[in-house]
Amino acid sequence: MKPGALVSANSGVSTTPPAANVDAGVSTESLMRLFRRQREAFATERYPDAAARRDRLERIADIVKRHERALLAAIDRDFGHRSAHETRIAELYIVAAEARHAIRHLPRWMKPTRVATPWHLLPAKAVIVRQPLGVAGVISPWNYPVQLALAPVVAALAAGNRVMLKPSELTPATSALLAELVEARFRDDEFAVVQGDADVGRAFAELPFDHLFFTGSTAVGRQVALAAAANLTPVTLELGGKSPALFDSDADFTTGVTRLMAGKLLNAGQTCIAPDYALVPKSRVDDFVAAAQASVRVLYPEVGANADYSSIVSARHYARLITLVEDARGKGARIVALGDEAGDSGYPRRLVPTLVAGVTDDMAIMREEIFGPLLPVEAYASLDEAIAKINARPHPLAMYWFGNDPARRAKALRETLAGGVTVNDTLLHFAHPGLPFGGVGASGSGVYHGEYGFATFSSAKPVYFQARYAATRLLQPPYGAMFERVLALLRRRNG
Repeated sequence: MKPGALVSANSGVSTTPPAANVDAGVSTESLMRLFRRQREAFATERYPDAAARRDRLERIADIVKRHERALLAAIDRDFGHRSAHETRIAELYIVAAEARHAIRHLPRWMKPTRVATPWHLLPAKAVIVRQPLGVAGVISPWNYPVQLALAPVVAALAAGNRVMLKPSELTPATSALLAELVEARFRDDEFAVVQGDADVGRAFAELPFDHLFFTGSTAVGRQVALAAAANLTPVTLELGGKSPALFDSDADFTTGVTRLMAGKLLNAGQTCIAPDYALVPKSRVDDFVAAAQASVRVLYPEVGANADYSSIVSARHYARLITLVEDARGKGARIVALGDEAGDSGYPRRLVPTLVAGVTDDMAIMREEIFGPLLPVEAYASLDEAIAKINARPHPLAMYWFGNDPARRAKALRETLAGGVTVNDTLLHFAHPGLPFGGVGASGSGVYHGEYGFATFSSAKPVYFQARYAATRLLQPPYGAMFERVLALLRRRNG
């Protein structure tokens, strides 16, 4: 989830950068040595049993449980201020829940799946066996530096792989703490954290992994895919884009706009599936603005000094967001602040939630993924026009529908393409462990979460068991009249 460059993307534990599994000044040679250690370790245990996998997953869950205080402090330091409540629910809880879900379901996921055999191949039988791929690489971003690092690791370990993680350099305290915690609980040939800058990130992406999982921007995702292609490494790309929130003409603004703003302002909008713009009927734009103002007053009273509201991660990203607002203002947009100015709150880089109404396609805010607490409001005259606006842009990572008419909702879902959808709320399809999460087109490729993550980091090996007596003998040479009769029968039975 995701802008940025290709980066090194328990109270008793230090949050100052330690020497981790791999030193921060890691070289290409030391990266390759680590990779080879993991590859050799995998060769000695190609199919870890359920007990070994459960043990590794328990250690991940234990890290986020035992060291909650240190992780909260590290993330808060990296952001300048991050709501502890948001970190606990959107990072630590999700990682623990993913691990627990995998532990509960491992026996079923690991069990070979019986596949029905067509009549002409009977009495043979067939199964699909899920096998670990080998050594998996994970490159994670800064915006959720624990969750987006460890959730893919959970999937990879559940599938029986060895894992190397490259976290973001933009959250150095969190990355260093993760490295320290992982080093204390895992051998580096099981799971290792690699710290470093963009050069280390490039070298990491060029390793001949058996699978490479990247979460970040679309631009950097292209670089990762190109680096992986040299080794024919399969990749999962979790990217981003402009996720629309489409309000139908009958939408309940009192509830719907509150839910929209809650999802938009989580982590101050620094979420890959945050609503990136709202499509609102022309006749209801003023009502929407009023509902947004009322919602923010309830969600974040005195927002500038509210401890539940997070800071922007860096001065560069803060300046980028201010530039988006000024560009839109200069091109005729109406800027509506949804709260008081930050003032001297003691929190750095505090950006007040802001609506940008009357947007047009030539504004930068409608061309770039925002990744902040700014919400463009785009008016539409008909549902067909709203759908056309969505389809004129790259396929989004998420889409949100607010409305009560089943037929119109079905039309919108049928005629648009998005990585995932939540109806009459935001973000929550991401939290459902039974749903796949991923993008489509420019917003990504491949999925994870729950069993889908297990499958992503596994090879689905088909196994066919031939019977002692098999009719397929009738289709072998020497060919003759029997072959023709059997082939004619197959054609009749199969159309």
